[in-house]
Amino acid sequence: MKTRREWAARAARMLTAATAALTLAACVSTPTATPTPTPPRWQGETPQALLWVGNSFFYFNNSMHGHLGGLLNAAGVRGVRQTSVTISGAGLDWHDMASHFKPGSGMARYSFTPSNDVAFNQFERAYDMVLMMDCSQCPTHPKLQQAFHDTAKAHAATVRAAGAEPALFLSWAYQDQPQMTEQLAAEYLRAGRANGMRVVPAGPAFAASIAKRPDINLYAPDKRHPSLAGTYLGAAVTMASLFKKSPVGNSYTAGLPADVAQHLQAVAWETVQSFKP
Repeated sequence: MKTRREWAARAARMLTAATAALTLAACVSTPTATPTPTPPRWQGETPQALLWVGNSFFYFNNSMHGHLGGLLNAAGVRGVRQTSVTISGAGLDWHDMASHFKPGSGMARYSFTPSNDVAFNQFERAYDMVLMMDCSQCPTHPKLQQAFHDTAKAHAATVRAAGAEPALFLSWAYQDQPQMTEQLAAEYLRAGRANGMRVVPAGPAFAASIAKRPDINLYAPDKRHPSLAGTYLGAAVTMASLFKKSPVGNSYTAGLPADVAQHLQAVAWETVQSFKP
């Protein structure tokens, strides 16, 4: 027969075990709070390193980012590093965004010097902004619309985890389907608001230009891809949106007639000024 002391010791052991079990259960059932990511210190400012992620709408006419570089240089904005990553016919979900930010082995790992030597680059971060565009119909197609929104959300998170800011490039309507302008704008704006991303309004600028100067053709013969004037307009809108610089009066014209370049510059600036994301 157990003594009172033995019963007391057994009760103490049972109490200790019960307390430990309750503590363990609390640890398992209580979710760990996820810390709110700190926005990059430069967020909302102009980018110094811009990555374009999209498709052939970007790379036509020797690439839109090259024409943006021409506009920026003429405006006295120097040292902006740009890379364009495009896949023909690609949807945004074709791109492996994380692969562009692999330290030491990803984008911009090396470059060539003027003497044709190889320079291995070391940056604080590879890019501080990523401008993304989906395929021309993906945001509105009933079978791909949800993929657009899911991918925009996922890519935005990946970009921010790498210390960069995501932004969206709102593309233009097909030449023979002008109703696409409002349809695309609705989806890009919804994605931008849901994920806190800037939206570059190239599509609305195309519509505004056509309304004012239908004689200026913004399209390639396929009525989908941009002509040189269309690419120039997209670059001017990007400059106004992301760099907060007016393209009006810019000396870089991409070889377009002066009156055409002046018109596109004015449309780009007016569109960005009036755009309400």
